[in-house]
Amino acid sequence: MMKRRYCGLVLAMALMLSACSGIGSERLSYGVLSNKEAEVPAAGGTITYGYSSPFQGLFEPAFYEGEDDYQVLEFITEAMFRVKDDLTTVPGIASWQESDDHTVFTFRIRPGVRWHNGDELTVEDWKFALETIASPEYTGSRYYSVEMISGAEAYHKGKAKEISGIKVIDPYTLRITMNSVRVNALDNLWPYPMNKRVYSGIAVKDMPDSDPVRKHPIGIGPFEVTNIQPGQLVEMKAFEDYYQGKPLLDGVKYKVFDDKEIVNLLDENVIDMATAPRDAYASLKQLDQVNILQSPELSYEYIGFKFGSWDHEAQKIVMDNPKFADKRLRQAMYYALDREGIINQYSYGLGSLIETPIPSSSWAKIPDSEINTYPYSPERAKALLNEAGYVDRDGDGFREDPKGAPFVIHYDAMTGSTTAEARTRAILQNWRDVGLDVRLNGGQLKDLNTFYEAVENDDPSVELFNGVWGLASDPDPSGLWREIDLWNYPRFSSKRNEELIREGVGIKSYDKEHRKQVYYEWQKLVNDEVPMIFFAERINITAVNKRLQNVKVNSMSNIIDPQTWWIQEEN
Repeated sequence: MMKRRYCGLVLAMALMLSACSGIGSERLSYGVLSNKEAEVPAAGGTITYGYSSPFQGLFEPAFYEGEDDYQVLEFITEAMFRVKDDLTTVPGIASWQESDDHTVFTFRIRPGVRWHNGDELTVEDWKFALETIASPEYTGSRYYSVEMISGAEAYHKGKAKEISGIKVIDPYTLRITMNSVRVNALDNLWPYPMNKRVYSGIAVKDMPDSDPVRKHPIGIGPFEVTNIQPGQLVEMKAFEDYYQGKPLLDGVKYKVFDDKEIVNLLDENVIDMATAPRDAYASLKQLDQVNILQSPELSYEYIGFKFGSWDHEAQKIVMDNPKFADKRLRQAMYYALDREGIINQYSYGLGSLIETPIPSSSWAKIPDSEINTYPYSPERAKALLNEAGYVDRDGDGFREDPKGAPFVIHYDAMTGSTTAEARTRAILQNWRDVGLDVRLNGGQLKDLNTFYEAVENDDPSVELFNGVWGLASDPDPSGLWREIDLWNYPRFSSKRNEELIREGVGIKSYDKEHRKQVYYEWQKLVNDEVPMIFFAERINITAVNKRLQNVKVNSMSNIIDPQTWWIQEEN
């Protein structure tokens, strides 16, 4: 993926995986049950959930950055709302009433919900989380999830001591006033509380490295953390006072493993469940004791161009890199890629081509007939490069830039599957075939954390990079595509881009047809401008030991209601 980041937690990531939110009823995401419904669930036992990369250890929704930590959070935390399989947001711990003018939301949370330390959840905890993210000291990427609240901007800039749009009515009732009408305000509002008492006395700037985040995280979810071996293992036990009832499992171990060993580890019952790499798919299907669950990923793989950098003082992007300024160059690089061939050869066909960042399952997805699908066409790529002035002047087989200077592009990608290196070579060869000297930056692939550090910090050596973004149910591009979004890694924007993103959540967009047309125009814009090459939508594969029952997957997650998982021991 960059599957490192989901624009919010997948509620917010999904709810980011917000880039972050809805799909139409005509093309719903789907889930698969692995249990035998006729069996009577049995309590007890511990399972091991595997993950193929060392985790960072940021176990607080407001601060986590990648899927590595997010997987743990799905066991120990819970949002105020729930997202159904069809990606609609419905009441969960919190229900709400919306004012007639769509600017005031009154939330009521369920009494008696407990934190893992025994404290009762109140709306003060939710208010505290919103204030943390809006704080001038907050350096994370989720400000977009509070910026719609009236008074949040003044608080964020240090001009106010409180957020005027947040009012506690009583311990279970919170009123939030929005600064404007936004059709998806509820979808993007930050839904995860933080235990106010536990964080008392810790400055926001110090929270990411504090004990409640790194060593002793607590949540309101079905499992609580009992032990952490940094980067390698998290042990969790059933939370006795979970508000939906004690989980059936006694515990869960979240364990890091080498994904090249996944087949053996599942075969030997060392791990019970894991997201599987595509290159293990065929071998895993041969294991009698393993179920393979498939679901469409609400995500897209892309190759991004670096147009500039992030201005930390101004908190917005600066498009100060002219290297990819000519869109004919970007379009040519799109045409030069044999995306379908690469998917079939190196991803076992587990993916489908896309041309925009809105998933094919979304009601807002523009028909391919209305945009350029960039079919594999080396000849078209060569013609565009010639037209733009990128020609081979010295006869060495590589094109110089329009001024006649050597033209080299550095490409970054991540380690991972066994086909990662071969796949990267194929991508680079496609570009070399049309005369572009594209080289692997540093001569080798980067591990996930090194890759993201370089991309997010705008390392000057990073010019072209292969990532993946997870999405949420609403098609609003906010969080990934505006000039004020830290996660806008290409550092691309334009006046029209900003206008369309604002219009897509404005008052007129309460008319769904109007909103659809806004997003159609926005997709035409990014499809023509090519700020990134949209590579493919992917299929997620989850391998589950057949002894583990009631596991469900959908396009958002494979950790759904883990309190209902149970073990069926062999007779």
